[in-house]
This record gives sequence, structure tokens and C-alpha cells, in this order.
Amino acid sequence: MTNKLALCAPLALALAACATASDRNRGADIESVQAERELDFPTYDEDSVLNEAKNVFGEASAEISEVIADVFAREGRPQAYIAGEEAGGAVGVGATYGKGLLYRPDQAPVEVYWQGPSVGFDLGADASEVFALVYDLGETDNLYRRFPGAEGNVFVIGGVAAEYLRTDGITVVPVRTGVGARAGVNVGYMNFTRDRKVLPF
Repeated sequence: MTNKLALCAPLALALAACATASDRNRGADIESVQAERELDFPTYDEDSVLNEAKNVFGEASAEISEVIADVFAREGRPQAYIAGEEAGGAVGVGATYGKGLLYRPDQAPVEVYWQGPSVGFDLGADASEVFALVYDLGETDNLYRRFPGAEGNVFVIGGVAAEYLRTDGITVVPVRTGVGARAGVNVGYMNFTRDRKVLPF
């Protein structure tokens, strides 16, 4: 009996070592896949995004920092961001038009346009700066489509608002301030295009 135990002990240790090595290999495989995805479509860290957002809005308010932190807590690191401006106006029902640059790590900025019908504008017109985070975009061409606004997917702190727009697994989170924040959340959808469009539909 003692001899059998003596023989089994090394075997058990060997099996345990193999299991540990197997677990390590699985962990390495998962990390390898994540690294490959990061190489295909690298992302921005929170500090870089916050600095760029402050550059767009020309201020370093606590509200902007809090909204950006909330977006990162919900969505993680974005593959891209859009810095631009938009304008709109109506009497009850109207339109919003925007223009900006799409930024991706290690790529040249790409000019993009967006437009969409809206409701709830005050009489007249307004303009605002817009900073949008883009998640799970994949290839840049995937941006050019309509992103419907969804009721209840708006996060507001003070005069800063973030609106969550999702379609086909892609998420765009425009951040606006001031009057633009109030007007922006009334947009029915944002249609991103390569060229400027006259009609918002």
C-alpha cells in the first residue's frame, strides 16, 4: 500500500502541474486574442479622451469630467471619437446638422457630417460644440448609417448631456453642453454621411 501511494504521489503532482500549465495556456490564449483585437482597432484611454473633450468645449468643468467618467464606466474604452459642431432650429419640429472630424489612433482624421430631424427646439436656432465617443465601430465605413435616439438613454449632469445612440452593435455617445445639450437630446436620429446633405431625413 505504501509503495502504491509513493508511486501515485509523483503522478498526482505531474497531473496538477499539467493542469496549472493548461490554465496558464488558456489565460495566455485569451490575452493573445484581446491583444490582437487591440492591434486591429486600438482604443483611447480615459485621460486622453477627457483632455480632448476639454479642448473641444474650451473649459475644464467638473461636469464634463463626470459625464466622461460615466460613459467610460458604462462602455469602456472607445475606438474613435468625433470632435465637431452642430446647429439646428425649428418651431416645434426641425432639423439638426453637424460637421466634425473622426479621430482614430494612429490614423489621419476623417471629415464626417451628420444630420437628423428633431422635435422640441425653441423658436429660432442654436449651435453647439459636440464631442462624440464611438464604440465597437470596426472599420471606419461602418459609421455611415443612421443611429436612432432612444428615450431614457440620456445622462445629464448640470449643463452637460451624453446621449447613447446604438445600431447594429455600434454605439455613439455625443456629449453636448449648454443650449446644445437640451436641443441635442431631442434629435430623432443622427445620420452620419461622408458628404453634407441638404435634407435631414
